[in-house]
Amino acid sequence: MTALTDARPQYLLADKGYDSDAIRTALRANGIRPVVPPRSNRKKPVRWNRRIYRQRNRIERMIGHLKINRAIATRYDKLARSFLDALHIAAIRQCLRRPIL
Repeated sequence: MTALTDARPQYLLADKGYDSDAIRTALRANGIRPVVPPRSNRKKPVRWNRRIYRQRNRIERMIGHLKINRAIATRYDKLARSFLDALHIAAIRQCLRRPIL
């Protein structure tokens, strides 16, 4: 298992606020594909993957649930490992609340 810091992302999922040519160029230079919808006032159209962008909603909802969890929102751990362990427990609790299909 590799550490999270060693993992290289394939995509950056972001909202229209991150739609700039400079950000897109920097991401591509690092081997990351930007999945950012274009702003309505963009002069030059850009391509973006709508199917992958839909996954952003799932990520936002999970983070929202974790932020509601008081144990995570008020955590001031000295070690990153302790905080990550608390995140894992909160995520497991959230998954256990959902019905199994």
